[in-house]
Amino acid sequence: MSTTAEVLHHPAARESLLTPVERRRAARFRHEASRLDFVAAHLLVRLCAARSLGVAAHDIELAQYCDECREHGHGRPYVTGRHDVQVSLSHTRGVVAAAAGPAAVGIDVELLGRRSVAPSVLEQVLTQRELGVSGRSRDPQGVFMRQWVRKEALVKVGRTSRATMREVDLSGLPPVPAGSGTSVQRSRFEKFHVLDLADKRRGALASVVCAVPVLLTGEVRPPVPLRGR
Repeated sequence: MSTTAEVLHHPAARESLLTPVERRRAARFRHEASRLDFVAAHLLVRLCAARSLGVAAHDIELAQYCDECREHGHGRPYVTGRHDVQVSLSHTRGVVAAAAGPAAVGIDVELLGRRSVAPSVLEQVLTQRELGVSGRSRDPQGVFMRQWVRKEALVKVGRTSRATMREVDLSGLPPVPAGSGTSVQRSRFEKFHVLDLADKRRGALASVVCAVPVLLTGEVRPPVPLRGR
């Protein structure tokens, strides 16, 4: 997980790496900030895949395929010509996240402190047990957002769908990490390894779901220039 600015200032993250399809999609955004979030997420996932495969970012060609409408250009991302790596990406306002590895993986990121969620939305996402946990919490919004990013990651890994989210009960997983700075916690759900990340500095939280253990790599930041004495 990184800020959009951090990714765009990385020397290997050049917008020219995007495919014509990605560039057309990026051009459709009406707000430049949203366009940059999209671009940064698609560059970050290339950096992750390149690190996983031990190749350069310019050797990674990304494509997407939607399982629902059976069309290319959007939906689940994948690296063309490579069956030894799976990828996932996510972006929200000013923050992006990506994951890559040898097994199916899903990742989702959202901002902390978003506006309150309507009860009708809670009931569409949370199970009755999860609603109970949320209702007893001093931070029901935080509980909801953590379960939301977990379930979105499960959607991306193919375990559930948005229509069936409320049938997946994650109330047994750990609560939202407390404190300041960056918090990381690991847990299991069925056959999946779950990594939850809360980054107070970036004001965001993310969840990664994968069939194999998840490794948290170094942050993507531009190099700091050396100063002469």
